[in-house]
Amino acid sequence: MQNAYRNALDALANLIVSGVTNHYNITDIPDTVSRAQLPALLVLPLDTERESLFREKGEGFETVAFSNGTRTVSYAVTHLLLIAPEASGIGLKQHLPDLISAIDAYFAALSANLTLNDTLLIPPQVRVETGIYDYGGVRYIGCAFRHLWSIGV
Repeated sequence: MQNAYRNALDALANLIVSGVTNHYNITDIPDTVSRAQLPALLVLPLDTERESLFREKGEGFETVAFSNGTRTVSYAVTHLLLIAPEASGIGLKQHLPDLISAIDAYFAALSANLTLNDTLLIPPQVRVETGIYDYGGVRYIGCAFRHLWSIGV
């Protein structure tokens, strides 16, 4: 499948999550995010932190044991949700309800399109890590949705 990974990234960026103002794909991802752009979801096919958010990485090219079997590639992709700057003048606990609502809305949207417009062979495994994330030199309250995909090639 030509452009299979790119098509899956595009489908993830186009996932409409209720309450999230902006969705950024790899071609339009901003260097910085202003308050007016929040909440925002950014597709990141690479780790942005010095320490990986999660230990596992994409497993590269994998095939099943027989020659005519399905050939798959596993990819690890981060979909970063930024809710508010950490130092926005409002305490952390004031942003937690918005963060939790956005997480619920995210999974509602994903459950309506589990294979991202049929770009994935199987529904993704998704891990969630809430916390404070550095992006563009600013610390944000947010959440990393770490997807593990299986895509046919």
